Amino acid sequence: MDIKENKELVLGLYKKMLLCRKFEENVQYYFSLGMIHGTTHLSIGEEGTAAGTCSALEETDQIFVTHRGHSDVICKGIDINKMMAEIFAKETGICHGKGGSMHIADLEKGIMGANGIVGGGIPLSLGNAFANKHFKNNKVTVCFFGDGATNEGAFHESMNLASVWNLPIIFVCVNNTYGMSTHISKVMKITDIEKRGEAYGIPSVSVDGNDCLKVYETVKKAREYVASGKGPILVVENTYRISGHSKSDGNLYRTKDEINEWKERCPIRFLKSKIIESKVATKEDLKLLDDEASQIIDDAVEFALKSPLPNVADIYNGLYSE
Repeated sequence: MDIKENKELVLGLYKKMLLCRKFEENVQYYFSLGMIHGTTHLSIGEEGTAAGTCSALEETDQIFVTHRGHSDVICKGIDINKMMAEIFAKETGICHGKGGSMHIADLEKGIMGANGIVGGGIPLSLGNAFANKHFKNNKVTVCFFGDGATNEGAFHESMNLASVWNLPIIFVCVNNTYGMSTHISKVMKITDIEKRGEAYGIPSVSVDGNDCLKVYETVKKAREYVASGKGPILVVENTYRISGHSKSDGNLYRTKDEINEWKERCPIRFLKSKIIESKVATKEDLKLLDDEASQIIDDAVEFALKSPLPNVADIYNGLYSE
């Protein structure tokens, strides 16, 4: 990609990653204060996968995300104020405070829902893609999942059916190297996840998930392929979660040297250096974007803190279709 010819896109990708990072850093902070309850799974270090993937989609496309899906839904255009309020379990939350960190959805934005079950969203996305094909609405379904989900039966069954039925779906494996505390080399004889798609006759490609420009280009081509009616495709985005698996993760299974090595490959830092080297923007320009992103997140926190708690009388509302 010629960065100079795509200045608006590149700066947009940079700002999206900043929003994701700052959003999660604030969530992490307020969890530490005991002001947010339950648990949360952060994607700090993986922002390139979310920004690159979602920016390559059309507004009408639909995504299914995992328990680590904050960045994905931010990059798909969710209302950040309502999302922050949701995590604070407030009535003004996108799901009225009932979904929390792992169950965020906004159907109007094509965010079909997060799922706390490993691989649980894959068969759901398959049904969504089947419906889109049936109604011929030109929507593409995108399903995010982690490397650990590719060992689940739901993954293999869904890949097989998607291939047989020629469904308009992009399977996006965010390979962050660890399934909780287990390195993929301990649970896979062949760690090249791309080959798992090929086994079902699905075109598959791997990309550096920390280079959001390459992710964008790869997913853009994948979407064109799927939208043309040629069937599903698997994109493996190789990255690393700098944060722990969840807020209670002590990181006892990996070394500080390993984490610090990946911090040097931070997707935000990587794109920043490319932008400056190409003279698309100056350090001062990027500082303004950073300040703008900080203000957006600060406003979201303020909105959440000032919002009311849900009414107990409404506890059963939304459980069933009306």
